[in-house]
Amino acid sequence: QVQLVESGGGLVQAGGSLRLSCAASGRTFSSYAVGWFRQAPGKEREFVAAINRSGGVTTYADSVKGRFTISRDNAKNTVYLQMSSLTPEDMAVYYCAADNRYMPATNRYAYHYWGQGTQVTVSS
Repeated sequence: QVQLVESGGGLVQAGGSLRLSCAASGRTFSSYAVGWFRQAPGKEREFVAAINRSGGVTTYADSVKGRFTISRDNAKNTVYLQMSSLTPEDMAVYYCAADNRYMPATNRYAYHYWGQGTQVTVSS
């Protein structure tokens, strides 16, 4: 089992950058693929980015491709989401999720473990 804690959210102006972190407990974190999802008020939770166990395979939603970068440091049990060129459309609660699988998944139902989320607010 793994527990996830997100951090790094906050208020940023449009065009700015933020780096989110997802810290995991447990010694087998390197066995888990990790995804980032986001949920804006009144909307469904949507896929943002995901990374496989080793960090060698990543996938992104079209809406963030070229602006967001997912990475991981298994020695620190942490996955990062570097976000740049933020727009008000990126404003949401961001969640990280993990699953004991090799390849990353874009479907939220593929992930068994979830963090509590961190709020990202983008002012125009």
